[in-house]
Amino acid sequence: MKIIVPMAGRGSRLRPHTLTVPKPLIPIAGKPIVQRLVEDIAKVAGEEIEEVAFIIGDFGDEVEKSLLLIAERLGAKGSIYHQEEALGTAHAIKCAEQSMTGNVVVAFADTLFRADFTLDTNSDGVIWVKKVEDPSAFGVVKLDDYGFITDFVEKPQTFVSDLAIIGIYYFNSGEKLMSEINHIMDNDIKFGGEYQLTTALENLRQKGAKFSLGKVDDWMDCGNKNATVETNSKILAYEKEEMSHFTSTSTIENSLIIPPCFIGENVKIMNSKIGPGVSVGNNTVIINSNIENSLIQENTKINHGNLSNSMIGNSAQYFGVAREISLGDYSVLDFLNKD
Repeated sequence: MKIIVPMAGRGSRLRPHTLTVPKPLIPIAGKPIVQRLVEDIAKVAGEEIEEVAFIIGDFGDEVEKSLLLIAERLGAKGSIYHQEEALGTAHAIKCAEQSMTGNVVVAFADTLFRADFTLDTNSDGVIWVKKVEDPSAFGVVKLDDYGFITDFVEKPQTFVSDLAIIGIYYFNSGEKLMSEINHIMDNDIKFGGEYQLTTALENLRQKGAKFSLGKVDDWMDCGNKNATVETNSKILAYEKEEMSHFTSTSTIENSLIIPPCFIGENVKIMNSKIGPGVSVGNNTVIINSNIENSLIQENTKINHGNLSNSMIGNSAQYFGVAREISLGDYSVLDFLNKD
């Protein structure tokens, strides 16, 4: 099996945190989003992962090396493809056409999930969905009485279904999907000005392909600061047993850590209360602070922070008493020094 991961977008809704780091590489509970996504799929797929192909923008050599290492850790071949223009979900997959062979899972690196990942070998593919309150912002599916998909509809403006496609798909033939994607691109078939994967899926269905439904227990978004902080807290809760101990390189003095929390390497926490639902990246220093349900990245310094539902980036400095904040990489915010 192959895993195809389109991730070319920079994540503008998560700025300022994505100004220096692509959204899929932002750590959640100590691991980048895309690493968690790929590892979760590999864990539940039930098949050996032969290749992981990443479709990226111009993210630089260091990012590419990090992605290839993620594949290597799974014992899989890593491949990098570039999407120079954002022309839609089908176009993104087209960029990895060389890897679209055999059994493939396509997983867009926007969200994390907890799901029943049973692969229905009697169908041509599996589409994972989740009920949502406002389906107009998503691609949705309609079902027949047997649980097979009867329609794919992209961002319906009138209600047709509340089963939103979460961005994870299984296909038993990557070649068949690519044939349909090539057809819609060759004939310039667009929706909303872009080449949509749902168009290719609907065309395949009309030609006789059978798609079954995958069940999602939890669909966790990382689209903006609030959603990312909430997802961090959920992942910590799901993995609370793994998060119950801290590394020997961390120093915790006169402080209370309320689990679940992730504490990275060489972290120093003094005279503080941390948790629940807090991730603290490597080499960060926290003094005289009270922090809960927040995401703090690496090499950052916090003093007299009283924070909740907050996100602070890498190599930042925060000295103050605000209750909620979103502070990007290399930023300094000092409420204590009045000069």
